[in-house]
This record gives sequence, structure tokens and C-alpha cells, in this order.
Amino acid sequence: MTIEFILPDIGEGIVECELLEWLVAEGEHIEEDQPVAEVMTDKATVQIPAMHAGVVEKLHYAVGDIAKVHAPLFSMTPDDAVEQGSEQNTKEADEAVVSLANEDSQQLTGQLESAIEDFILPDIGEGIVECEIVKWNVAEGDQIEEDQAVVEVMTDKAVVEIPAKNAGVVHKLYYAQGDIAKVHSPLFALAVEGDVQQINTSFEQPATPNNKDSAAKCDNSAVDTSTPSAKAALPADNAKFKDGEFEPPIAIPGKVLASPAVRRIAREQGIDLLKITGSGKKGRILKTDVIEYVSQAGSSVKSKEGQPSDTPITSKGVGMASSQATGGVKTEKVRGIQAAMAKQMSASVYTIPHFTVSDEVVMDNLMALRQALKPDFEARDVKLSFMPFFVKAMSLALTEFPVINSQLNDDATEISYFEDHNIGFAVDSKIGLLVPNIKGVQHLSLFEIATQMQDIINQAREGRVSGEHLKGGTISISNIGAIGGITATPVINKPEAAIVALGKTQKLPRFDDNGNVFAQHIMAVNWSGDHRIIDGATMVRFNNLWMSYLTQPEKMLMHLR
Repeated sequence: MTIEFILPDIGEGIVECELLEWLVAEGEHIEEDQPVAEVMTDKATVQIPAMHAGVVEKLHYAVGDIAKVHAPLFSMTPDDAVEQGSEQNTKEADEAVVSLANEDSQQLTGQLESAIEDFILPDIGEGIVECEIVKWNVAEGDQIEEDQAVVEVMTDKAVVEIPAKNAGVVHKLYYAQGDIAKVHSPLFALAVEGDVQQINTSFEQPATPNNKDSAAKCDNSAVDTSTPSAKAALPADNAKFKDGEFEPPIAIPGKVLASPAVRRIAREQGIDLLKITGSGKKGRILKTDVIEYVSQAGSSVKSKEGQPSDTPITSKGVGMASSQATGGVKTEKVRGIQAAMAKQMSASVYTIPHFTVSDEVVMDNLMALRQALKPDFEARDVKLSFMPFFVKAMSLALTEFPVINSQLNDDATEISYFEDHNIGFAVDSKIGLLVPNIKGVQHLSLFEIATQMQDIINQAREGRVSGEHLKGGTISISNIGAIGGITATPVINKPEAAIVALGKTQKLPRFDDNGNVFAQHIMAVNWSGDHRIIDGATMVRFNNLWMSYLTQPEKMLMHLR
């Protein structure tokens, strides 16, 4: 018995992911919990484990494809189905086929002539998960034809018409005008006229115990046409949404017939779909049409390059080009971590009134302490940087200033004060900027912080950081000095209330009380705060306390437990 592995929820609000790598192949035997695929969301790269042991039958996506959450990822035959159910399933299939074949054909035709099936609302735009019902064009009991426009829906991008994929009678409308419908959920129920000829054909050649493939096909045919619920459960229904077999929603302006995947390719290539003649059903544009159009456009450019030049004569010389500019533009889709950062930072800037406090930290004493402790940390295979000191000092200061560790709700009516100091730190990973956080810093020692930070950084740089470390942060640190930056004005990591940017440490001249010049190691710090709940005086006092722990790190010993 073949089953579909449905891609589960892989993060809050995530509806799709990019398939980076298959870790198995078709025909391969896999074990329960074995990683099967590596996918990338807009937050992190994760591995998808198998729920059962068995044999992989079919991989539904190629590397680079966009896989949908709650849609089949691959199909497999579980071990228990092969070992325990193979013989029984074959026997039951044989009995069902023989029984149906011996029934009166007229009675069978009457039973299978129509079946009620749910019309599942397909993808109506990249990233769109819901839409509003604007207008029903049909009513319950109406006879509709294939491709007839059934309903108008409105997304946050456009108004589109949803066509019927089969002819039949509208059995039930699941939403009223003005309701919000979810993508991949039933939109309406349709009593579909069955293909009697095709059904009867499936019973012409009874299966034998030695022909398991034929038996399975007959068994599926019987289930598919006799019960609507069983029909909806079959994975074969998902195939109707593939190119060449299902008409996607028609955008009202222009009425271009093309699936979301084809539209995405066209956008990435900068192609106007109105210029392409579709070879699919009813003129629908397929991926092959787009590829052929791109190929022809490339050939046209090459042929023009071989023609005599029409370069005009200028004052600079005969045949001299007036400009050396190529005019080329490379356009890439914003996706993954980059897309997530764009949304997050835009929301932060537009909803949080920022203000900045800047200062300088004298690092000499902290540098000496770190140098003294490094051998002990290295003996336990832990690298000691300055960041654990910054994190621990921040936690001690937050104890005195809890408002810095608070968050304001979206409508600015409630403030939440967090007991735990979940301090985030920016990591420049191979998939983009990540801000993992260490939980409950107030309870951790310097060594425990350094150990956790080293593990998280190693994971983040591989793009495999746990989702637990990427959520629940209460305040963040951006260490731009690690790559050479001196000063920066950081953007708050919404919904947090504050963030600090640390510059690189520089050896600079300073004056003592007597006017003598001497050298000090100075690090610039820049705080950004949420001015709705933090005032400038509070931020300065908090910063002064935090810096006192860094300039005189022995003061942190007062808080040892």
C-alpha cells in the first residue's frame, strides 16, 4: 500500500519552502526518523524526517522547486504494509473486482454516474494563504460547465475568478459573500458526472493474485468512484493541480491562463506572458512555452549581433559608439532569509519610533581579564570571545532596568515584562543574517554562555540553527566590530524594545586629568530604543550600568550565587 508523506508545518506562518537537497532516492529503503529532504524556509534550513520505515516510491519535487506545506512531498510503501498487508490487500482487491464485475451493469452505472466531491481552493498567488469571497456567480443546484467562472475572490494583490475544473451540479457553497476562505481548503461541493465508460473499462480484466499492480489499480478505481470521501483522500487528486491537467485561477486583467509556477518563472525572467502563445488546453501557457520563448528570444539576439552595425557617425569618429554602457540589469527574486529580513525590518521601522544613544567603552580591563581566562576555556574546548562578557553584563543591567527587557503589544495598550533574559546576537550565516538567542541568561555562568554561544554560532553558520533559538528573544546585540565596523545605528528586532550595535575596538589617544596624552582601547556602542516605552534618560542610565560592568568586570563578582 503506497501512502503520501504530507509536508508538515515547519514554522509559524510558513506556507512553502524551497527544496535544497534530497537525502534519499526513489527505490531506496529508509528508516523511521531518517532525514529525507533538506528544505529552506524564509527563516532557516531544516531537515524533514520520515514518519515510517519503508521504500521511497516517488519524489514529487526536484531540487530547487517550491514545496507547499500540507501537500504531498513524496510517496512511499511502509514496511508494515508490505509485510502484513500485502497478501490480504491482494485478496480483498480480487474479491472486490470479481464482485463488482458480476453486478448488473445498469445498476453499477446508476451508482457511479455522479459523485459529490469538494473543490479545493488552489494557490492563487505566491505567499497568499487566504482570500475574501467577493461574489458567487452560481447558486446551489445550478448546473455548471467545465471552466465556468464560479466565484470572484479578492486577495491582497488582485481580484481573480475561480473556474470549475469539472462539469456538474453545485451541491453546496461553503462560504457566504464576505467570508474569508483559506487556500487548500474546500470552497464548494460539486456533484460531478461520472465517466461511465472509463469506470466499466477498469473491470474488464479481473486482477489475479500474481498481478498486484493491476489489483491495486482496480481497487483504487472502485474506491474513487463509489465514495466521495474516499475519492477526496486519494493522492491522485493532487495530480490535478499539476501543469497540463488543471486550469488555475484566471486573473481578470488580461485573463492569462498560467499556473503560479509558470508566472513565477516569467517574473524572474522579466517576460510578459501576454506575448506568449500557450500550447496547453484552452491556450494555457506551460513551462515549456516559457522556456521555448526564452530560447527564441536568445536566438533573435544572436542573429541581430551577426548583422552589419547601424552605429551612427558622431563627431568623435566614424562608426564610434556614443556610449559604452551595456544597459544590462540582473533581477533576482527576494526570498528566504533576505525576504524575511526585509519584512521584519520594514515592520520595525514603520511601527516603532526609534531613538539612539551612543557612547564609548574603555576595554583595557576587560581585555586583560579575557586574556587571563582564555587558557582555561580552551582547555575545555570552548573559545572565549568578548561576546559572553557583553551578554552577561547586559543581563545584570536588565535586572535593574526591566523596562529595557519588555515589549509593547501591537495596539500599544499593554506592556509585557519578561523575567527571562533571552539575549539575541546577530550571526552572518551562509543563508543570510540570523539572530539566535540564548535563553535565561540570568541563570547562566560565563562558561555556560560561551559554550551555548559557540554551539549556536556553529549551527547558524551552517544554516541549521534550531527554530527554538530563533524565537522568543527579548533583546539583541549586533556586533558589527567583528567584521570591521566602527559605528552603526541598529534597527530594533521587532517586537523587542532595544538593540545595541558594538563597533570594533580601536587604540586611540586620550587625555588624563593632567592633560597628558595616553593610549586606551575604545569601543563605540550605539543603542536604539523604542521611544514609546523607553525614554532617553532611562536608556542612558541603563547603558552606564552596563558599561560599568565592562570597564570594571570585577564588579560582576558581586552577583555570583
